[in-house]
Formats: sequence, structure tokens, C-alpha cells
Amino acid sequence: MNQRLILASSSKTRHAMLKNAGVDCDAIASMIDEDGYKQSMKAEGANAAEAAETLAEMKALRMYRQQPDGIVIAADQMLECNGIWFDKPKDRDNTRAQLLALRGKTHQLVSAAVIYKEGSRIWGTIDTAHLTMRNFTEEWLDWYLDTAGEDIFDCVGGYQLEGIGAQLFTEIRGDYFTVLGLPLLPLIGFLRDHGVLKA
Repeated sequence: MNQRLILASSSKTRHAMLKNAGVDCDAIASMIDEDGYKQSMKAEGANAAEAAETLAEMKALRMYRQQPDGIVIAADQMLECNGIWFDKPKDRDNTRAQLLALRGKTHQLVSAAVIYKEGSRIWGTIDTAHLTMRNFTEEWLDWYLDTAGEDIFDCVGGYQLEGIGAQLFTEIRGDYFTVLGLPLLPLIGFLRDHGVLKA
């Protein structure tokens, strides 16, 4: 199968995951009103998994309409802790506040992915990881923010597990790739089963 693969995302991490796994795709941001959708779904009583799946589907559908000849992969991730949804932090102060709110607690990262082809959703999956954050000191938190830099502003929760963000946690239950924002193994399995990747 020689159809063009498109990742409907501006996420450097998701694109790198696919590229490193040997999945050749073009990454193009799919612009939707994420905040608007989240507010609406929250008001309707949706859970984090439902929100992640809906957002991934909206991104895929929008990109398909722009690139109808391609196979579109889209993903979204939600962070939920004690019923509260967390978004990507806007700046250092917002990151600090989020990490203090998560300190000493277990939160959930829900990653959803969908694939659109020829106007229809042909595949989708949702996976959840559970992460327990240690009870770090505020002095350590300031060191972390100084060291991690502005890249963490692009990450829900304000951490990158593949970097010094690993020091935030005492326990992680779930798939590593799901924590990074993409249920990679089931996605690769689907692409292989459908001839996009070699079996």
C-alpha cells in the first residue's frame, strides 16, 4: 500500500515515536477548538477517555477533509486527577501550580488514537496509564523547572517522562508510549495488519 500516511498533530514527540519505529508519515497540525470541545464535553458529563477519543476523532476528520487521499492518524491525551482535567501549562507559573496540584497523588493519562481513510473511521483505541507523583519539596520543584526548560510547556502535566521528569514519580503503571501520548504498539499492529507496514 502506497497511500500517504499523515499524522494530524503538531506534537514533536508523537512524530518522533512513529519515525523511530519506522513509520514514515508527514506531520501536519490539525487545528480544532480543543478548549471548546473539552468545556462542552465536561458540561455533558463525559469522562477523560471519552474526551480524548472525541478530540482525536475531530482532529482526524478535519485533516481527512484537507487531505482526502491520505490515511490520517490522529491522537489526543487527557490528564485526569480526582475528577479534574489538566491541560498543557501556559508558562512556568502554570506548570508549577499543576505539579503542586499533582504532588503526592496518582493521576491518569489517557491516550486515544484513531485512523481515518476514505471518509470513514477505520480504527481506534484508548489506553490509560496510572502515574504516582512523589511528595517533592518546593526547592526541588524550582530546580526541576530551571533544568527542564520551556519544552515542558508543550506537555500535559508539565513533565517529559523521557527526561528528568522521571524524577517526579515513585510508580508508573501502564504503557510507556501511552504516557508519551500515543498507544504506539496497537497502532503499529493495525498498520501492519492492513498492509501499510511490512508483516
